[in-house]
Amino acid sequence: MNRFKTPIAIAGLLLLAACAHQTPAAVAPGAPGFLLGLWHGFIFPVSWFLSLVMPDVAVYAVPNDGGWYDFGFFIGICFFGVGSHRTKTVYVDRSHSRRRDRGTVIDHE
Repeated sequence: MNRFKTPIAIAGLLLLAACAHQTPAAVAPGAPGFLLGLWHGFIFPVSWFLSLVMPDVAVYAVPNDGGWYDFGFFIGICFFGVGSHRTKTVYVDRSHSRRRDRGTVIDHE
């Protein structure tokens, strides 16, 4: 009986999530869409810092276009903004000697 609890719980959560909807008043005609979401995601670090010190600056545009704005915001953060930083850290193992093994030295006398 224990192995049936997890799928039932997941199915219940999915059914509950299916009931979620966005209120019509939150989506306005001419609201920011995908491209502005992409831009807002890209400038997220700057706008986040400015939102801490300036009350008129917001990180996220409300009202917005809904799913397309969210998708653009996500792409902007992950691929173009903060998430696009790739480290060039090279792991150096200091337990080995820096000298290369030059093979066996053959002495011809």
